[in-house]
Amino acid sequence: MPANRCPNPSCEFFNRALPNNAKVCPWCSTPLGNVIPPTPSNPTNPQPSQPQTPIPEQPNYQPPPNYATQYQQRAYSPPTPSAYNTTPARLPVLKLIHSSGREFHLAAETGSIGRRSQNMPTPPEIDLTGIPEEGIVSRRHARIFWDWSQNAYMIVDTSVNGIYLNGNLLNPGVSYRILNGDSLQLGQNGLVSFTVSVI
Repeated sequence: MPANRCPNPSCEFFNRALPNNAKVCPWCSTPLGNVIPPTPSNPTNPQPSQPQTPIPEQPNYQPPPNYATQYQQRAYSPPTPSAYNTTPARLPVLKLIHSSGREFHLAAETGSIGRRSQNMPTPPEIDLTGIPEEGIVSRRHARIFWDWSQNAYMIVDTSVNGIYLNGNLLNPGVSYRILNGDSLQLGQNGLVSFTVSVI
């Protein structure tokens, strides 16, 4: 008859022969039987049983797409201009048409109206020297500039004799918008008058 052996893997007498008349293991008090359990794979470091965590299935690996072979030629489409673009495609040209028929142009963002003189380092952009009644015109009679927010040319009176826009006297130092077709008069009595053209 085979000897009794301790079936407890954590016991020091595990699988050792014990007296045949022993009913329990003298070390761990585990009931004994004649059946020898299978030897565990790691008897010296038994681990408490833990619930098995399911391993999530890994998705099948797919190589990244080869865009070089999937490229499709597309027709060129020009970019759509912004609806909020207030900047004109080009700066308009301001033209002052004198009552005599002479025309004076300003094709810049800013400039001045006046008469040149010997002691001026730079003449005004719109030089009215030589027109009838030129003595009414100051050396720097007005300043003109393009206002991007107003999308229009503005005029500022810097003169002694004043400026009339559509018959209304302008306050000196205040910016006024001038539009295509406006009437511009330098000084009183309509001696120096222009029609505004913005093209």
